[in-house]
Amino acid sequence: MAALVLTSCGIYSFTGASIPAEAKTVSIQQFQNNANLVQPMLSSIITNTLRDFFMNQTTLNEVPNNGDLAIEGEIVDYSTAPTAITGDQIAALNRLTITVNVRFYNRYDESKNFEQKFSQYEDYPSNQDLNSVQETLMQTISEKLCEDIFNKAVVNW
Repeated sequence: MAALVLTSCGIYSFTGASIPAEAKTVSIQQFQNNANLVQPMLSSIITNTLRDFFMNQTTLNEVPNNGDLAIEGEIVDYSTAPTAITGDQIAALNRLTITVNVRFYNRYDESKNFEQKFSQYEDYPSNQDLNSVQETLMQTISEKLCEDIFNKAVVNW
């Protein structure tokens, strides 16, 4: 009886993901970079991090197109701005912010489909040049973004 209940509700993993039992595949398209300030590596970093997230956290197989679950999107903002201003009107910290627009499709439960913007940031000391910390910041922000996207797509908390 318990197996019947779990099967009818979907596949559950230790990550809390709830995926329809019928779903076997996921397709994640390359995120295009449509931000005003384009960082060439960012598209690949976000796309690959999201693919890794789904491969490591679910039993879904990745397919190039038309997955049972499908994700596509674009980078819409990549910007840096001062955040912590000292008494001398000098920025103590700068903030790198990345925003992506995501479309998620669930072939078996269209009520789960969505289009939403996700935004994350990391602060870095203003005495550091963005170019020297950019790769680490992009990876950290991408991981946060992908966790948010994953949670919205398949974790029903």
